[in-house]
Amino acid sequence: MDFLAGCIGGAAGVLVGHPFDTVKVRLQVQNVDKPLYRGTIHCFQSIIRQESMFGLYKGIGSPMMGLTFINAIVFGVQGNAMRQLGNDTPMNQFMAGAAAGTIQCVICCPMELAKTRMQMQGTGEKKSKRKLYKNSLDCLVRIYKREGLLGVNRGMVTTLLRETPGFGVYFLAYDVLTRSLGFEQNDPYMIPKLLFAGGMSGIASWLSTYPVDVIKSRLQADGVGGVYQYSGIADCVRQSVKKEGLGVFTRGLTSTLLRAFPVNAATFATVTLVLMYARGVEEGPKDCEAAPAAPHHTQLQQQAQASSL
Repeated sequence: MDFLAGCIGGAAGVLVGHPFDTVKVRLQVQNVDKPLYRGTIHCFQSIIRQESMFGLYKGIGSPMMGLTFINAIVFGVQGNAMRQLGNDTPMNQFMAGAAAGTIQCVICCPMELAKTRMQMQGTGEKKSKRKLYKNSLDCLVRIYKREGLLGVNRGMVTTLLRETPGFGVYFLAYDVLTRSLGFEQNDPYMIPKLLFAGGMSGIASWLSTYPVDVIKSRLQADGVGGVYQYSGIADCVRQSVKKEGLGVFTRGLTSTLLRAFPVNAATFATVTLVLMYARGVEEGPKDCEAAPAAPHHTQLQQQAQASSL
């Protein structure tokens, strides 16, 4: 049930947050010499005006497809890592989260590659005259045929550099916040506290690794038209800083932070409601002896942590 709740909560998060992610990617990779967008609000307005509301949801199929696998990996790796580490301490939460972030890159990198390519397709067009990719799966198949496994895993190193510390910071921040806020069995503010802790943890995680995300997006969007601008990570950093200065590392940050809180709020609210309903159904007929349960704070913390980034 934890797994199912995480999947449903993650799906809710994707639906709420994907428009912000589309804006983030467009701002991160746009040509600085001929910028299409002046900022976050202008980007939102331009996409809706030129491409309709559906333009904000380009590439959503990829994160939806990868969601189940990523949730399974994050739940499994983080839980097993915590059991191996033994003590439930903030540092162990960081290490377990970092391990989960590292392993799930196997799914995350190709998924985000397809998402980025789909989000960039038909920029500024209400109806794309020539679609290079039919959907996310077709995108990955075409990349694989043209570039092989290396092409499908384009941006893997930057994904690892982002996800490993990113998930570590997320789990650490969430653990510290939930311990500080305190949770009781019948706390009327339990859900608002969970939402606040999750949202702020997501923001902390993004702030800790955002410059790496900018480079990852640029590398994954590179070569869409068959022309490659960057030869690697160092070259991408060098060219980006040379053309746009250090401010390049904050491109799209506003839309990312605007996205982080509601995405985590939607994820945590959905996970909590699903688990509360399931627990009521499962425990309703059983008034007899029950096995000792983990503390309520620990249960909620473990159940709601996956796939909120």
